[in-house]
Amino acid sequence: MRTMMKSKIHRARITQVDLDYEGSITIDRSLMEASDILPFERVEVLNVNNGARLSTYAIEGEANSGIIGINGAAARLVAKGDIVIILSYCQVPDGEAISITPSIVRVDRQNRIIEPLPMVPQWERIQKSVASRSDF
Repeated sequence: MRTMMKSKIHRARITQVDLDYEGSITIDRSLMEASDILPFERVEVLNVNNGARLSTYAIEGEANSGIIGINGAAARLVAKGDIVIILSYCQVPDGEAISITPSIVRVDRQNRIIEPLPMVPQWERIQKSVASRSDF
């Protein structure tokens, strides 16, 4: 089994921090749907501004609100306006790992979807890379 990236929300902005909430990250429901992240699914949050990385679970925020909120103790690791990358993973058998195609969603400064990023399965990228080499 291999752990592979399943979903990514790329360069979202933190819109709120709530230290007194019990925990989690609140994500705009439309972003969760576009990136294939379910409520209560484990996610990793990478803070581009300060390098902090944290693990928590997703909760659904109002659709099309642009909300990206860090709650609970993790709120000490971010500031409103910070840029983050939100990732989720899945475990797949080794034979399927090469063909996994993650959902990647890019957002603008208001956390609105710019466009889902088209992904080429890993195996196709490897084949194209090898075919383009002149020494093979």
